Amino acid sequence: MAAKFIPDPDFERRVRASFARQNAMTAIGAELTLVTPGIVEIEMPHSSSFTQQHGYLHAGVIAMALDSACGYAAFSMMPPDAGVLTIEFKVNLLAPGRGDRFLFRGSVTKPGRTIVVADGQAYGMAADGEARLIATMTGTMMTVIGRQGVEG
Repeated sequence: MAAKFIPDPDFERRVRASFARQNAMTAIGAELTLVTPGIVEIEMPHSSSFTQQHGYLHAGVIAMALDSACGYAAFSMMPPDAGVLTIEFKVNLLAPGRGDRFLFRGSVTKPGRTIVVADGQAYGMAADGEARLIATMTGTMMTVIGRQGVEG
């Protein structure tokens, strides 16, 4: 029988502090809007600065934000002295990246002591609140403890 997961009581502060140090997320105007054990949501406004030649949100920006959402979902379930690094991910682009805002949700699918698998969804949000699924991700994250330069 698997051990029951008990979250670090300080997980939300750790996730928010780490996210605040991510210059890439700051550059795209992203913010954390939900932090719970195993689920993180990141939102960002539309900006033409991050579109490709057809005016859609660039796939690289979508992948970057999904990676952060999945990584922080995994990080929320890691020990207090851990850092998180992505081992690999796969993105499926399902629809053009258009919307007034974008929502990136990461959730832990399979927690583990060293390896965590997370799945993500990206949504384009219309002005009326309608959400359209634009991409999905499956990512594998690694718990890192005791490595210089990798901290929570």
